[in-house]
Amino acid sequence: MDQEKKALLILHQSRSSYGDVGIKLKQRGFILDIKKPALGEKLPQNMNEHDLAVIYGGPMSANDDNDAIKYETDWISVALKSEKPFLGICLGGQMLANNLGGSVQRAGDGSHEIGFFDVIPHGEGLQVFQDQKTFFQWHNEGFTVPKSCKILARGEKFPEQAFQYGNAYGIQFHPEVNIRMHLAWLHYAAYKLKEPGAQTRIKQLNLRIKHGKKINMWLDHFLDNYLLKA
Repeated sequence: MDQEKKALLILHQSRSSYGDVGIKLKQRGFILDIKKPALGEKLPQNMNEHDLAVIYGGPMSANDDNDAIKYETDWISVALKSEKPFLGICLGGQMLANNLGGSVQRAGDGSHEIGFFDVIPHGEGLQVFQDQKTFFQWHNEGFTVPKSCKILARGEKFPEQAFQYGNAYGIQFHPEVNIRMHLAWLHYAAYKLKEPGAQTRIKQLNLRIKHGKKINMWLDHFLDNYLLKA
C-alpha cells in the first residue's frame, strides 16, 4: 500500500479557506494539514512528515513588523532545505521573495490590483502560461525577486507576477479562489472595492464567468506538470 501523502497548508485567518488548491490536492490523494501561525499555531521543525507546503495570502503585509510574519518568513527556509515542492500565493509568494533576499513594495502609483488582470509570460513561463494569462488578483503590494530566481511572468502594474526557485514557486495571483471564495471576499472585504485599481463587483463577476473554468484548468496543469513534478 502506498504511503499517504500529506500537504502542509498555511492559512492566515479563522475563516480562511484552502480553496481549489486544497480541493485539487485532496483529489490527488493528499491529506491536508492546516496550520494558522497568525492565530498562534506552530509549524513543523522539518518537512519529514509532509510532502509539500503552501502558504496562502492574507490581509497583512509581508513587511509587517510582527512575530507571525517573521516566523513564517523564516520558516520557509525549512521548506526550501527539504527541496520538497513549495507554493507561495500572494502574501506567501511575497514572503518567499523576502526569505530569498528580494523585496516587497507597493505599486508606484499606490494603486491596487483587485479583479482579473493579465500576466505577461516570461522565459520558461511561456510554457507555464501558454493557455491562460488572465488571473484573479487581490493585492496592493508585489515582489521583486533576486537573480537566483527565474521570473515566469511579469505584469503591467506590478513588474513580477510569478517566479521559480528550485522546487519553490511564488505567484502574485489567486488561482485557488473559486466562485464561493470570491463571493465571500466581495462580502467581507467590500470596502476594498473603493480602492484605486479595483474593478467593480459586477465586472469581477462577469470576468469570473469568462475566465473561471479556464483558471481551474490551468491550476490542474500547473499542479500536475510543475509543482507536483518537483
